Amino acid sequence: MKHIILILITLTATFSFSQEKDKEALLAAKKANNYVYEANNLINEKDFVSAEKEYRKAISEQATSVAGIYNLGSSYIKKGNLEEALYRLDQAAKIATSKEEKHKAYHNIGNVLMENKKCQEAVEAYKNALRNDPTDEETRYNLGLAKICAEQQKDNQDDKKDDKDNKDKKDQDKKEGDDKKEQDQKDQGDQDQKEGDDKKDDKGKPKDEKDDKGKGDEKQQPQQPRPGQMSPQQVKSLLEAMNNQEQKVQEKVNAEKQKGIKVKTEKDW
Repeated sequence: MKHIILILITLTATFSFSQEKDKEALLAAKKANNYVYEANNLINEKDFVSAEKEYRKAISEQATSVAGIYNLGSSYIKKGNLEEALYRLDQAAKIATSKEEKHKAYHNIGNVLMENKKCQEAVEAYKNALRNDPTDEETRYNLGLAKICAEQQKDNQDDKKDDKDNKDKKDQDKKEGDDKKEQDQKDQGDQDQKEGDDKKDDKGKPKDEKDDKGKGDEKQQPQQPRPGQMSPQQVKSLLEAMNNQEQKVQEKVNAEKQKGIKVKTEKDW
């Protein structure tokens, strides 16, 4: 009996605690809704600063208040703070429990991304919105625009890449051309220098230039015989002696012929 009573007491306490938690959650949700309602009125009056404070109060009262987070993100869109708007809307999409809430969050996320020129990301956001509500024609229309925008951006990126590749190729070709021209000029300079050196003698004079020094002296002075070479006078004396000797030999031959004796006319080697 005591065990049964203890169990009943425990169950009663748990039930009471659960009811208390539910009451607190309901009260927090009610307060959060009131803050959101007040913030929406301030937005209509274009009092964005005060509206932001009320939305933040709603989120502080109930962290899972999708309405508070979503509307705060939407208010940032109106203020032009797209980065903060994207953060809050993404947060709302993640904690949303109904398809309707998710659809609205993703739809607005797509709009923010389009404003930021992030068209391909916007395509994915609109697709997520349509997954939660395939009947929304406005989302479908925005998806079409996002696809066109994404395709144009892709083409522009391809064109820029091609232009960059062409520019890089031209720069490379120009560099190679300049390098070749510079090398050709260097090679030509080296060749000209070599040809110039070949035309010079050991003393550095051009080979086709002759030294005229002493030419006048050569014309004025008789040519001296080189060592081992006879002078003209010596040659003349030798010729006379040879003639005299030949004459004597001829006379001797004639005398021998008269005696009938044959003589040798060939020379021994």
